[in-house]
Amino acid sequence: MARKQHTHQHKLRYDEDDTDDDARPQWRRRLVTWALAVAALGLGFLIPYTLYLNHEVGERFGQLQWQIPTRVHARPLVLSPGLAMDAATLKTELDAAAYHEGDGLTPGTYLRDGSRWRISSRGFNDVDGMVAPRRLELTLSAGRVSSLRDVAADGTPGEAARRARLDPARIATLYGQKQEERRLVRVRDVPELLVTGLQAVEDRDFAHHHGIDVSGMLRATWVNLRSGSARQGGSTLTQQLARSGLLGIGREQTFTRKGKEILYALLIEARYDKGTILEAYLNQVYLGQRGAQAVHGVAAGAEFWFGRDLDSLRTEQIALLIGIVKGPSAYDPRRHPQAALQRRNFVLGEMHGSGLIDEAEYKRALEAPLGISDSPGRLSANRFPAYVDLIRRQLARDYPAGALSGAGLSVMSGMSPSAQARAEAAVTATLKSLDSDKRPPLEAGLVVTDVHNGEVVALVGSRQFTAHGFNRAIEAQRPVGSLLKPFVNLLALAQPTRWSLASWVDDSPVTVTLGRGRTWKPGNSDGRSHGMVRLVDALARSYNQATVRIGMEVAPERLAGLLKTLAGIEAEPNPALILGSLDQSPYAMAQLYQFLASGGEIQPLRAVRGVLDAEGRALNRYDNEPAPAQPGDAVAARLITIALQQAVTNGTARQLVADGLGHLAPAGKTGTSNDGRDSWFAGWTGDHLAVVWVGNDQNQATGLYGATGAMKVWSNIFSNLPSATLSVGNEGLDWQWVVGSNSTDAGCPEARRFPFVAGHAPAHAPCRLPEPEPEPDRERRSWRDWFGFGRDRDSSPAQPSSPSPSETPSQ
Repeated sequence: MARKQHTHQHKLRYDEDDTDDDARPQWRRRLVTWALAVAALGLGFLIPYTLYLNHEVGERFGQLQWQIPTRVHARPLVLSPGLAMDAATLKTELDAAAYHEGDGLTPGTYLRDGSRWRISSRGFNDVDGMVAPRRLELTLSAGRVSSLRDVAADGTPGEAARRARLDPARIATLYGQKQEERRLVRVRDVPELLVTGLQAVEDRDFAHHHGIDVSGMLRATWVNLRSGSARQGGSTLTQQLARSGLLGIGREQTFTRKGKEILYALLIEARYDKGTILEAYLNQVYLGQRGAQAVHGVAAGAEFWFGRDLDSLRTEQIALLIGIVKGPSAYDPRRHPQAALQRRNFVLGEMHGSGLIDEAEYKRALEAPLGISDSPGRLSANRFPAYVDLIRRQLARDYPAGALSGAGLSVMSGMSPSAQARAEAAVTATLKSLDSDKRPPLEAGLVVTDVHNGEVVALVGSRQFTAHGFNRAIEAQRPVGSLLKPFVNLLALAQPTRWSLASWVDDSPVTVTLGRGRTWKPGNSDGRSHGMVRLVDALARSYNQATVRIGMEVAPERLAGLLKTLAGIEAEPNPALILGSLDQSPYAMAQLYQFLASGGEIQPLRAVRGVLDAEGRALNRYDNEPAPAQPGDAVAARLITIALQQAVTNGTARQLVADGLGHLAPAGKTGTSNDGRDSWFAGWTGDHLAVVWVGNDQNQATGLYGATGAMKVWSNIFSNLPSATLSVGNEGLDWQWVVGSNSTDAGCPEARRFPFVAGHAPAHAPCRLPEPEPEPDRERRSWRDWFGFGRDRDSSPAQPSSPSPSETPSQ
């Protein structure tokens, strides 16, 4: 029995041993089965997922279409001998276009030596094609460009140049849904030191790996495991590109995100060559932030941090740009200059250690300052909202709303940075000087144009000119007052058999019958009547009563038709239109006055010269080549210009001469609405027309006349803006000396010289010189003469004083 039990126990032990021997293969098989199942499941997931990611890479990288902002540029500065220009204005233009003081031989630099300037321009695309870079030497003298020469690469002056264009300033950037600043470049256009230095610091094995650096990843994994969080990444340039270009910039660093990044990198390397990958990286790398504006790519980074093009960066600036890649916020040189300096010097050390720069250049670069520009380069989103508003309006016909933003286009405008700067400064300074507790808040709107081609060179839509909102230059509809008087007289002078500047006009009280028993009795603003006056004086001194008589003879209907023809202005042809009972904007009045300022040409105003695509090819050109003025129009415009020059010398705008602007011989017309609610001035020189409005948004009385409000802004602009003297040609005119209603001999007492339409001068009458008074017999003079008692009897009657000029609001 005991034996049996022993045998059984033995058997049990045997059976157990047999069971263990059989179980091991079973568990191995199960583990292998589970492993294969998991692998199968993993592969079943990974393969489709990898195929999906591969498709994404093909979609998002293979046809990488970044949203490139549309850039709006000013007009190129055209230099030529004789151009009105001073040193301050030239520097304003160069600064706006991001030129820097330097040797004047490196593109984008200038060198000033007294009145002599050496400028090295950058090549650029304009509406008529590519404009090559150029080295120039110019001399300024007496407010003009006195000489212009080309310069050789070594600085030697060459032959005289007739004309040269400098690359324009960027004045605005129109972004799409993403506020990203980016300018695409080719690898071949990037400085070699930037390309090689970037690899030396960020990815030494870039040329050989297949998307990932295993040793770097293991090192980063060990650091992350020890810290318990994702603190370090052994990312290659390809991984960085995958992260920012395909995954999107994210602060979190999870293992899932890292795994996806690795797969992306491997797929990118499998699909594309190293050159394509590097070029994409150089255009995608994140290099800074300005508000909502993200700066991507080395070209935009160079502009943002240094205000320079890539090809003008020095070694130390290239090193800093590479250093910022690691952390644009941590190494922001404007906010953290010391950290940025340390990072830059580290990069310089890597460059030196890799043999990319020699010892001398390394030491020089270490001692150099950071070289950061004071402001973030040319990346301003929209520094000139009123002007850009005008651009959008003019492009609306060809580009639907939103089509411009983020489209990668270049809009070439007509803005002059110097004219815009002078206009803004004038509004700020003048309105500040006019501010008073007794006056409501003042606002302004103004337009400055080029009289030669109708380009809008400056536009201010608000006292706060950088603020977006109501654009008074275009949208404000205000009574224009006396600004219409020149056009009333223009219609009269178009009838040379009836009217001339020498015509006599009655400025006595006038009554106009309106119908239904109503009458209109306009008066002069000074409350006086001036009797019979010359037409030129009535216009220069803005007499209402005389103007109404002229206007009723030429007919309000013809005036309304003229406004429609010249500026597209719709107006009711009632008698009050003669004195400006019409609400219009400064822009509309600038369009109207452009006819006079251009010498009788109908020139549509334009803010846009053309639109270029991303490759610099012209998509649209907005040429402004109006037909030459008709002979009759040109003559009539000259006559009005001469009359309004007299408004400046001895009429309502005579303060301009006191302001020192007489050398420009400007023509101008003041305007005031009832109760001094609106102050206007329209005036022009040989180069520029400016129309200015000053008033209150709530239509409250300001107490300002045209001469005491808007004209002060105009004067402030042209006291600082170089412009040519206004010279009125004599073609079609016949100048004659006139006494009474007849022409007479030159030198005849009391004769005045007037221009007439050729063939329509008045009949000639010989001058009748007054007989000289006999010399008094001094021996027979009485003692009374010594004390003046007999003087009244012998002296000539005193000449009546001329009526004081008066600016006249419409009534």
